[in-house]
Amino acid sequence: MKGNPDPLANRPKSQRRAEITKHMPAAPADTSTVPQVKLQPTVNYSDPLLRELVSHLRENRTQLREVWARNILDAKLLSAMSKEEIFSEVTSVYDNYVEVLETGSVDALQAYARNLSERIIPRGVETDEVIGIVLLLRDVLARSLFKKYQHDFDLLNRVLDAYEPAANRIANTVAVSFVQENVRIIRQQQEAIRELSTPVLQVRERLLILPMVGVIDSQRARQLTEQLLRGIRNNRAKVVVVDITGVPTIDSTVANHLVQTVEASRLMGAGVIITGLSSEIAQTLVTIGVDLSKMNAVGDLQGGIELAEKMLGYKVKTVDAVAGEIEDDK
Repeated sequence: MKGNPDPLANRPKSQRRAEITKHMPAAPADTSTVPQVKLQPTVNYSDPLLRELVSHLRENRTQLREVWARNILDAKLLSAMSKEEIFSEVTSVYDNYVEVLETGSVDALQAYARNLSERIIPRGVETDEVIGIVLLLRDVLARSLFKKYQHDFDLLNRVLDAYEPAANRIANTVAVSFVQENVRIIRQQQEAIRELSTPVLQVRERLLILPMVGVIDSQRARQLTEQLLRGIRNNRAKVVVVDITGVPTIDSTVANHLVQTVEASRLMGAGVIITGLSSEIAQTLVTIGVDLSKMNAVGDLQGGIELAEKMLGYKVKTVDAVAGEIEDDK
């Protein structure tokens, strides 16, 4: 035959797959092009070949983790971390990875994924980077196995058949865990932002102020009600001033929430004063049929506080008046 014959042409398909693995390029930095890894139905962790594989990975730990770290740097993954941080992190990840391959424990697998996510998310690592580094490690280990068993293709394929389902299961679990951890952190941050955006402030004994700023949606309106009622109970408040000067507009749903907040506060023994009503919001309340006579509305925050103090029995005096009284007492 003329030319260079294909050395894999007469080999079974499974053997050609193993040879190709040797020449696989590193996983791309943009792992959005990588197909989703599906969870394998069963993994036989008692397979002697898998135990032999784990032993090989432990014996070559230093070399393999260094190759993996270099591949991560070459692929520009974990860009939010320094080179020193990456080399430190790969040691921990590698050891956990091999331990999961050895034990096959679901608990160990989930703990590994959770531990990885908790460590690197605060460093600004993105989801595609996490999937990328796990796929890189899978490929680095696969190449190492090919090098070890390349002279016995039948054994090599049996080793890969034992390794691939376990490796894919780890990759899938890590990806899912990382996304879940990201969602948890985002929700936690959103909750913190919502709490900061609707603070309940005690300015006098039995007097609370709730300044509202920005767009009020249904979820935030519900949270506002919960925070206000909690504040009324904890502070034994008798009067609450809700200032909506910083709210540009509200829809009918949120307006009804506002009315319900007023009614719920009354049931808990606290009167509510609404301040800062804009003409647009007032028109919305009228349009949806809210009885404004049931709402104690005052033009601005200062007027609302003065009214609240009168309701609580405080007497508001100017500094000059107080000074005059002091002089008279002398």
